[in-house]
Amino acid sequence: MKPTVNRSVIYTSLGSADGKYPPEQQAAIITRVMPIGSITFRIDDPCSYAVSLAVIYPTGMFFLDPPEGVPFSEEFTRGCWSWAPRV
Repeated sequence: MKPTVNRSVIYTSLGSADGKYPPEQQAAIITRVMPIGSITFRIDDPCSYAVSLAVIYPTGMFFLDPPEGVPFSEEFTRGCWSWAPRV
């Protein structure tokens, strides 16, 4: 699927370095999508896009907008976004 602005996704937090706070899945909204120019670009491949996120925590929102985008992962992986499971 192609990521688009205003899409609900899941962001897996980094957790703390000491392990006191483990990574957790958080609701997030895609706020920016930019194609990554490469020879392997595919319009339906989420890895072909750099996205920015608004992550929704119980205590407030956090905006992730790194220059290289937040990475995509098929599975819940620390520091990555994933599609929300369909139920």
